[in-house]
Amino acid sequence: MKKPILPKGTRDFNSSELYKRNYIIDVIKDTFSKFGFNPIETPSFERAETLLDKYGNEGERLIFKILKSGNFLKDTDISDLKDKNLIDLSRKIVDKALRYDLTVPFARYVVQNQNDISIPFKRFQIQNVWRADRPQKGRFREFLQCDADVIGSNSLMQEIDFICLFEKVFTDLNLSGCRIKINNRKLLMAICEIYNCKDKFLSLTNQLDKIDKVDRIDIRKNLLNDNFEANVIDSVFNIIDLSADFNKNKEALSEIFSSSQIGSQGLSEIEFIFSYFSKNKLSNSKLVFDIGLARGIDYYTGVIFEVLPPENVFIGSIAGGGRYDNLTEIFGLKNMSGIGISFGLDRLYLVLEELDKLPDYSNNSTQAIFLNFSEDFSFDLINFSNILRSNNINCEFFPDPINVKKQLNYANKNNIPYVIFYGDEEKESCNYKIKDMNTGIQEILTLEKLIKKLKK
Repeated sequence: MKKPILPKGTRDFNSSELYKRNYIIDVIKDTFSKFGFNPIETPSFERAETLLDKYGNEGERLIFKILKSGNFLKDTDISDLKDKNLIDLSRKIVDKALRYDLTVPFARYVVQNQNDISIPFKRFQIQNVWRADRPQKGRFREFLQCDADVIGSNSLMQEIDFICLFEKVFTDLNLSGCRIKINNRKLLMAICEIYNCKDKFLSLTNQLDKIDKVDRIDIRKNLLNDNFEANVIDSVFNIIDLSADFNKNKEALSEIFSSSQIGSQGLSEIEFIFSYFSKNKLSNSKLVFDIGLARGIDYYTGVIFEVLPPENVFIGSIAGGGRYDNLTEIFGLKNMSGIGISFGLDRLYLVLEELDKLPDYSNNSTQAIFLNFSEDFSFDLINFSNILRSNNINCEFFPDPINVKKQLNYANKNNIPYVIFYGDEEKESCNYKIKDMNTGIQEILTLEKLIKKLKK
């Protein structure tokens, strides 16, 4: 028989890993609630037309598509196969897709439920997404996103509030030194406007999105291949370098973008955000302006975020997001600006694990187990276990009356701290013998004292 293996980019999680993951999720979920967000959920897959043409060429390539049910080839003919136009062919044989992110499904949800929600609408969503990416450290094909979005407000107060939300989560996770990078897509649009290459905007953002992973020399070669002039590329890198110290180079940047209305607007928005944090400094994180930040998803239109871990941890971004003005318009609802952020749980887990910031969880939540000496005690063990459970004590019983040594080995292997002996002697005296598996100390207690001890 062939040995079973997992699909690439997916994982199993043991109990200890899930306790730690749930610890992070609980911190994020609690923070979302504190900031006024309420939960929703959407299906794991959407109609293909809902997801396609929303993420740019790179994102489109990574969407897991689902074949039509039944005879999925019925709308094709032999010429479709011979032409090898895979994009056109896939559109004929596919009608659904696994969600690539949580933002586009959220926009669809808003449009469908616009008469039942209040504006601005704040929601959080913690669900799996899927991407047909090349698996590597911190990058999986199935992973959990923790999203929060506000839709229906143009106010830059939302951008500031999300930065405060990042800070709150990292503080509660005891994670200091994260770098919250911000930029504005309006500035990237302005660069293309100023240097007469508006038709190359997507090419520019696509290349800048790789700037943290690829050497500038390679980025330069790629831009030259995309017909950018050498002096324009030099100017772009110069602007990026100036943005590294916003307060020092603010006037120089203002001069560069003064000829562009959208550029001046974008810079003004950045200045508004920095003016708040110049008076209300972040205590655990660092706010960084970086015009090289692009976020390679087409629907972003304004301020964008990307959060990097502390500098001594070498992994990609652990959170990101940004403002989108036209996403619901795709589904027929105009003038509905939104902004959202997303935590990547898997990378956040890896960072906390590397820095030894995760609580030490046992593989088992059971506090005590009743040993089984005979089938004559079966009903008693069930009843006593339920009494302890009704007192908020995690408890189980060993189901089979096998050798006591094997039952004790089970308790040890599962890190169960206490075992309870209940046999003829205990039944007659109406007491319970409890053993501390860490110290070996045994006590004989009444039910009331047993409950009191375990509740401690």
